[in-house]
Order: sequence, then C-alpha cells, then structure tokens
Amino acid sequence: MTTATHSPAKAPEKKPGLSSQMAAALPLAVKKMNPRSLINVPVMFLVEVGAAFTLVLAIVHPSVFTWSITVWLWLTVLFATLAEAVAEGRGKAQAESLRKTRTQSVAHKLTGEATPAAIEKAMAAQEAQTEEIPSDQLRPGDTVIVTAGQTIPGDGDVIAGAASVDESAVTGESAPVIRESGGDRSAVTGGTRVLSDCIAVNITSHPGESFIDRMIGLVEGAQRKKTPNELALGTLLIVLTIIFLIVVMALAPMAAFNGAEQSPVVLVALLICLIPTTIGALLSAIGIAGMDRLVQHNVLAMSGRAVEAAGDVSTLLLDKTGTITIGDRQATEFVTVGEVGQDELNRACLLSSLADETPEGRSIVTLAEKLGTEEIPESTYRHAEFIPFTAQTRMSGIELPGDEHGGTPQKIVKGAASEVCKMVEEAGGTVPPETTDVVTRISNDGGTALVVATNNAVLGVIHLKDIVKPGMTERFEQLRTMGIRTVMITGDNRLTAQAIAKEAGVDDVLAEATPEDKLALIRKEQSTGRLVAMTGDGTNDAPALAQADVGVAMNTGTTAAKEAGNMVDLDSDPTKLIDIVAIGKQLLITRGALTTFSIANDIAKYFAIIPAMFVVAFPGLSALNVMRLHSPESAILSAVIFNAIIIIALIPLALKGVSYRAGSAAKLLSRNLTIFGLGGVIVPFIGIKIIDLIVSGVFGL
Repeated sequence: MTTATHSPAKAPEKKPGLSSQMAAALPLAVKKMNPRSLINVPVMFLVEVGAAFTLVLAIVHPSVFTWSITVWLWLTVLFATLAEAVAEGRGKAQAESLRKTRTQSVAHKLTGEATPAAIEKAMAAQEAQTEEIPSDQLRPGDTVIVTAGQTIPGDGDVIAGAASVDESAVTGESAPVIRESGGDRSAVTGGTRVLSDCIAVNITSHPGESFIDRMIGLVEGAQRKKTPNELALGTLLIVLTIIFLIVVMALAPMAAFNGAEQSPVVLVALLICLIPTTIGALLSAIGIAGMDRLVQHNVLAMSGRAVEAAGDVSTLLLDKTGTITIGDRQATEFVTVGEVGQDELNRACLLSSLADETPEGRSIVTLAEKLGTEEIPESTYRHAEFIPFTAQTRMSGIELPGDEHGGTPQKIVKGAASEVCKMVEEAGGTVPPETTDVVTRISNDGGTALVVATNNAVLGVIHLKDIVKPGMTERFEQLRTMGIRTVMITGDNRLTAQAIAKEAGVDDVLAEATPEDKLALIRKEQSTGRLVAMTGDGTNDAPALAQADVGVAMNTGTTAAKEAGNMVDLDSDPTKLIDIVAIGKQLLITRGALTTFSIANDIAKYFAIIPAMFVVAFPGLSALNVMRLHSPESAILSAVIFNAIIIIALIPLALKGVSYRAGSAAKLLSRNLTIFGLGGVIVPFIGIKIIDLIVSGVFGL
C-alpha cells in the first residue's frame, strides 16, 4: 500500500483551536476512563476508585456536599484522560489524513535474475522484461523498474539510473529531488512519484512495514512506549501516593480518638488533594506532545527515549559541509601576482569560468561581475573551445582562437596550483615567487587556492572559501551556555578544518575523519558519561548512528543509515540537530516544571483542608485558616474543585511546552523554582479562595 499525496509531518493550513480539539477528543477521553485502561496510571486510577466510592456514599446518604465532591472527583478523572486524548488526537488526525490518500499501486517487477545486463534491458524496454503485480505482493530483494509518472511501489534503494522524484507525500515539500544509484542519495520511499527518467529499485521492506506505515504508527502514538525518565517519575508518583494513602489511613483513627471524627467523603477528598494528581494527569500528554513537536519540525523519533536523550545531550557531532558551512565553496577574492593588473586577472577569471556550471565556477563569475569586470561579448568566445575539468588535469578553462588578423590563440585555465604551475613551466614560462606565498596563505586560512594562468604566464590566484552559514556562531555560543560541547567532523586536512572551526566557534574538530574515527570518538565521549548526538546519511555513517545516543538519519540517505538512527529528518537538514536538542530539553523542562508546580500545590491544600477538618476539636488551628475560608465544607470542596480545574488549565502548557531559553542548568533550575515553584504555592491560595466565595454563595456551604 502506498501514498500519493500529503505529509503527516506537515500541519494543515488551518488548525482547529484547542477548544475544538478538546471537544473532538472527549469521546476518547471517556473511553480512557475505563478502569482497565486507567490502571496503567495508578495515581488517576486511585482517583477513580475514590470517585466511585463517594458515588456510592452519595446514593446511600445524599447531600449537596457529598454529591459535589463526587461530581468533581469524576471530572478530575475526565480532565486527566482528556489531556492524553487531546495529545493523541493531534497525531491521529495527521495519520488519518495520510490513510485517506493511501492507494494500491502497480509494481513493474523485474522477471528473472536482477543482473546489471537484465536491469539495463528492462529500463530500455520495460514491458518486455517486467511483470505487473500489486505493490503489496512485493518482498525484500525484488527489483522494480519505475519510469516517469509512476509511483514508487515500496521502500528501497536505487541500484541503476537516476531520476527526479516528487517526495511531497513524505516531506510536504513540492520541490523535486534527485535519486540515483550509488552514493548517499539512493534511498527512495514508497508512495513518492518519479517525475523524469527511469530507475531500478531494490525493494527493502515488507508490505505493511514500509517507512510510511511506520510513520503512521509513530505520529498517532500507537508505537509510543514510556521512556525511562517517564517510568522513573511514574514510580515516584506511585511512592508518594502510597505514602499519602498511609498518612490518611492513619489520620482517621487519630481524628476519631481526639473527638474530630471525619466522614469517609472528607478523607477521600483529603487523599485526592494530597496525592500528585496534577502531574499524574499530565505526564503522558507531555511525552506525546514532545514527539508531536518533533513531527511538526518534520522529524520522526523512533522512540520517546530518543527525544529524552536529545534533552540530555552534552556532545554534538556536526558535519562541516552542509551543516556548519553552506556546502559549496564560494570565490571571495582574486589575488594578482607579478606585474599583472587587477582588471586583467578579473577578466581571465571570468573567461575561464564561463562554461563552468559547478557552484564554484558560478561563484567566480558572480564575483567578477561584482568587481565591475566588463561584460565579455559573445563574439569573443563564439568559436572558443571550453576545457572541462578532469581528475587527471585538475584544471578547467577556455581556449580562444586567434582573430582574423592572425592573432595568437589564448588558453586561459584555472586549477590546482601544482598542476597549473607545472603547465606554465613546461610551456617555457616562469611562476612568480609570490604565487607560492599566496597559495600557502589561503590554505592556512582554511580556503582553497586555484591558480589562474594564460599560455605561459601565471596571472593570479582565486580564493575559494567554505562559507560558514549565517547565525551558526551565535548558535554554537548558545550551545556552549547550555553546557553542550560541539565537534565538527570533516574529511578536510587538519589545517583547513581548524581554520573553519575557529571561524564558526566550534569547540573541537575531527579532521580527515573516517567511519572508524567517528565511532571511536563517540565511544570515547560516552565513556566519560556524556550523551552524544550526530547526523548522517551514508551507509558508512550507520555504525556511528547506531552507537550515538541520538542518531539523526537524513531521509535522503541510505536505507542502512535510516535503520541505524533513532530519528529520521524528512527534510534532510543536518542543522536541525540543534533544534532537536532544544525540543528534547523543552520536554524535560516541561515535565520538571509541572512536577514542581504539582508538588507546590499541596502547600495551599494543607492550609485549606487540615484546619477545616480539625478546627472544631482544636480551635487553635483556626490560625492556619489564612485564606479565611467560609466553612469546613466549602474549604474541602473548594480544594477538590481547584484540584480538578488546574488540570484542565495546564493542558495547553503541557501540549505547547514550557518556553525554553538557552542557559546553564543552575540558571534553568532557578527559573523553574521561581516561576513554577513559587507560582505553584501562590496560585492555589488565590484559586481556592475565589472558588470558596463562589461555592459559599451558590450552595451556602
């Protein structure tokens, strides 16, 4: 089964509001109130047991107070399940839009053995060499031929040919991409469409287990498992719940002994208000929302654990090309040597690059134009012979014929310093001594030097430079304040690598890196207790991606890379690793902030309920009634109502996440305690007092 359009990772143009999402999620929330489902959340399961117990008491001994407590306890359970239902609903909506577009496609499977000769014949005459079968009958190892206008029937690797592919079904981006055999851009995804040419694809997935099938499961939360941190916090909440349960059970006989016997309804209300219901209700929603934020960035996390690990990352391994630098070297300077004038050199650089369609060649033309070089008329090079770059000559350029008056033909080339200088010397010319100095200076600065020569004379040197992406220096500074160490990985020589690393502000560099070097570096960092994140797209990156705590594979990369990583970036943007770390930290901060707020809430509840329970037996406790609540009944009911309302009020924050700002752990902790710790103490005092005024006025309690 494949898909033709739309991306689950791209949100619809107009999102429904949170109130609409809550209304849509209400049926699922009610379904989640089933005890067999809720038992997986012990804190809320205990609230449901308490609600059921008070319901029985309300039926047997009805009163406004008992019924009010019962209703609000049930609402507490509903609000808790609603938080998770809304979070899941977002992913389910994305998955449903994908399912609606899924259609059965036809695969042109190669008949016989998939030899290079057979594949070539099939690509030349498809009907004669292939058979048509439904795409759901394909198995790993099958070879299919896909031509322009056809849908790729399953996940696989291109093993022959090259084609322009529309991947909007996966990435949401309309711009086509090139997929070709060999290299790191050979992986294709079932459901994408070939726009031009023809390719042979080796299928790598079983039906129902394709990348899009996994994507559906991930975005709707069906494959989400609780993370280690989530399980640990859940265990802590259970322990706190048991402690408070023992305290309340011990409090009942103590109160009776002192002549302040409490009704079961009051004891249940006390227990529910004291246990950590707020974070217990929102814990699952926080985790689901964290993965959803990654999906909104077009990143799929194969597990919630990977998202958490991203928040704890302390070492980032970043490729130089395409991540830290733009990826294509740009001409930044034309340096003259000898007695050559600047205008003469500029014109030679322009002529030598007229037919050079590489990014470097186009940048040379652009720089020459910026420097005011006169436009060269077409008649000048109409009969010229362009010299293409080859690995043997390591130079390119143009050979201009002599004019009609018998002028001397002119050969202008640019290329590697050693090869161009050798050519000039063999032609009987001399190389100005400062040429070597200029080339050395450019190399020491991390650039690439191309020597420009005409006939038997060196004219000057072109400075090609890896351009650091705008804003990267500032981002690395932010990472440094977060305590994250950055390491640039490159195949360049150490001198060039160090120059670029210094300009970008990277902490360390691994030059002339091999796959073994990357793996060794990750293991070295992990041996010191640091969590490591890295990106990769090639098969040779697979071991390092598998070893890293957070391995982000590019969607354009090979199948091996995507299988090895625990995240896949659908946009194939290596710089997104920095955003992934920020999202992971936001998840951890959100969970910590709401846990702090939940625990701080209990302080206000103590002042509301405890004096109300014992003020008759111990009049001196009235001094603790700092909120001056109307009566014991209104105090207890107000605390229960606030306990329920605060859950629904915090759902937007749990889904959106606490805003994250780069800073040290100590600074973040201080901010967390100030806002959510102090806020968790103050807000309940205000909220419970307001509710008390309403309750006492409406019900007269």
